[in-house]
Amino acid sequence: MLLGLLLGLGLFLVWWSCWVPAPPTTSSRRRSGPLDRLSDEIVQAGFAGLSVRTLLVGTVIAFFLVLALVHAIVGVLAIAVCFAMVGAYAPLAVVRGRARRRRTRLRDMWPDAVDNITSGVRAGMALPEALSQLGTRGPEELREPFRAFADDYRLTGRFHDCLDRLKERLSDPVADRLVESLRIAREVGGTDLGHLLRTLSGFLREDARTRAELETRQSWTVNAARLAVAAPWAVLAMLSTNPESVRAYSTALGAVVLAVGAGVTGVAYWAMVRIGRLPEDERVLR
Repeated sequence: MLLGLLLGLGLFLVWWSCWVPAPPTTSSRRRSGPLDRLSDEIVQAGFAGLSVRTLLVGTVIAFFLVLALVHAIVGVLAIAVCFAMVGAYAPLAVVRGRARRRRTRLRDMWPDAVDNITSGVRAGMALPEALSQLGTRGPEELREPFRAFADDYRLTGRFHDCLDRLKERLSDPVADRLVESLRIAREVGGTDLGHLLRTLSGFLREDARTRAELETRQSWTVNAARLAVAAPWAVLAMLSTNPESVRAYSTALGAVVLAVGAGVTGVAYWAMVRIGRLPEDERVLR
C-alpha cells in the first residue's frame, strides 16, 4: 500500500508539473488588454472608487431599464432593443468622455509639474521631497495623488514601492514616463537629473502644443461622425410617436431593417472615428 501510494503521488506530481504556468515575461506584464485600458480610463476620469466590474454591471442594468421603459411606451421589442443598446453604452461614454477631457487638461499641467520638481532638485531637495511638495505646490488636479505619495513615503520610506502606487493612482502615460525616469535617476545617481527633467518638460510642452493644434483641426470629423450617428435614431424616436410607424417596425421585416441600420451606423461611426483619430499614448511602462 505504501509503494502504491508513493507511486500514485509521484505520477500526480509529474502530471501537476505539466500545468504550472510559465512566469510572465516583461512584455506580457506590460501588455494591456481592453479591461486594463478601461480601468485606466476610470482612474483618469476621476472615479477611483469605481471598479471595472461595477461599471459593466451598470451598463447591463441600464440596458434592461431602458429596454423595459421603451417597450412599455412603444410596445415594439425591436425599437426597445435599439434604444437599450444606446442606454447601455451611455455609462461607458460618460467615463471615456470625462477621461478624455481630463487627459487634455492634465497634458497642459504636466510640464509645470516637472518644472516644480526641477526647481526642488536645484534647491537641494531630495528626490522624494521634491515629489512630495507637488502635493501642496503643484497643479490643483495633481495634488491629491502626490499628497498620497508623501503620506506613503512618510509611513514606509520605500521609494520604489511608493512610485508604483503613484503610477496606479495616476494611470497616465506621461506619469509613467516621469516615474520611470525618476526611478532610474534614483538608482543610477549622477548630476544629469536636472537636464533630464528640463528635456522632459520641453518635450511635454511641444507635444501638448502640437496635439492641441491637431485636435482643433480634427474636431469637425468627430462632430460629423456623432451627428451622422445620432440623426437616424433621433428620426426613429420621432417616428415612434406615430402608431402607424410603430406597427411597421413590429413586423419581422421591420426588425431586420432596424438591425441592418444599427450595424451600418456602428460600422460607419467606427470607420470615421478611426480615420480621424489621433494616436493616443499607451501605458507601455505600467
